[in-house]
This record gives sequence, C-alpha cells and structure tokens, in this order.
Amino acid sequence: MLLLQGLAACSGENDSANQSLATPPTPAGAASAGAEQADTRLVVAFGDSLYAGYGVLPQESFPARLEQALTARGIAARVHNAGVSGDTSAAGLRRLGFTLGGLDRKPDLVMVNLGGNDMLRGIDPAETRANLTAICEELKKRGIPIMLTGMIAAPNMGRDYADAFNAIYGDLAKRYDAVLYPFFLDGVVTDPALMLPDRIHPNPKGLEKIVERVVPLVAGPLTPDS
Repeated sequence: MLLLQGLAACSGENDSANQSLATPPTPAGAASAGAEQADTRLVVAFGDSLYAGYGVLPQESFPARLEQALTARGIAARVHNAGVSGDTSAAGLRRLGFTLGGLDRKPDLVMVNLGGNDMLRGIDPAETRANLTAICEELKKRGIPIMLTGMIAAPNMGRDYADAFNAIYGDLAKRYDAVLYPFFLDGVVTDPALMLPDRIHPNPKGLEKIVERVVPLVAGPLTPDS
C-alpha cells in the first residue's frame, strides 16, 4: 500500500411558417436512432486521477474502457469522464453541481471515487466523510443512483487513521443504498506489471483488469429489471 503515496502528486429550430413541400422528409432511420439514443444509459465517472486517466490515452482511461465493456455486454451506455487529477473530496463536492448541471440529462448512475488524495494529505477522515456524505446527499436528492469505488489508507497513516478512513465507503454505501467496490486498485497496485512507471497509477493493462472486476457491478443498476 506504500505504492499509493505518490497519488498526492497527481494530484438547438426551424420556423414552421417557412416549411414547404420541398422540405426533405425525415430520414427513415432518424426516429429509430432517436429512440436508441434515448435508451442509452448515462454513467458519470466522478472522481480524481484514477478516473481522469492520468498517464494513459483518453481511449485507455477507466471511463472509456468501462463504456466498451458495457457495450460488449449488450448494454448501450455512455460513460462521461468527470475525473479531475488531484481532486480531494472537498474539491469534488464544490464542482458536483456544476458537473451535473452541464450534462444533457440526469444520469442513470454516478460513480464516485474520491478520498485518496485526502488520505495522502493527512486530512481528518471526519472531513472526508462529511464531504462524501454531502455528495451522496446531493445525488440522492436528485434521484440519481450511486456507486462508490473506495480507497484504503496506507499503512504508515497509522491504525487509528486507517480504521476511521477505511470505514467511510462501506458506511455510506449502506446509508445511501449505493453499489460498493471497496478498493479501486485491488489486485493491481501491488503488481508492477499493471502499473505505470510511477508505481502509482494503473497502466492500460491495469485499467483493463479493474474494469473486468467493476463492470458486473455497474451493469446491475443499468439493467431495467435489476
């Protein structure tokens, strides 16, 4: 878990009066295309550098790979990358309303991955918990399902800090009926072959492994009968 220490550094209409018989008819596929778009699920990946795609190409980022994986499962989904490198839980809370307001519609799911930078900066877990609670409260108020991808404290933060920090995600998942993936970097951070040279962020192979583990949990809330 000491490998987590460097995370801190990454840290529009035509007037009907002008219409005529010469107006081209609506393309045959337009209605079906519109229906297909309406059926497409919108997922927002709201977090820090681990969502933003630090050190990898945009098409290799976690949101891009997750969208591909959902498509492969037959789920039409658009995964919006709302990751900002270096964000703390406080910074995420400040931009949540702006992020949601900039979308074309209400998301079907918001994934939240924040708190890692708080831990590495030694921010009081009580503050992190309060910020993440406020984020979940706002999403609940808007009727948006939540998924939390958690972090865990590095060993050198001490037992008391770890106990307080590590409990946040599970507690909030229960309180807000959120889907929980306890540790975003599980099975990846300890394998150098799955990490970038900085030994902090996942490389494309690492991200692929994370997506393989996470996609079943994401697919559930996006399935109509779930």
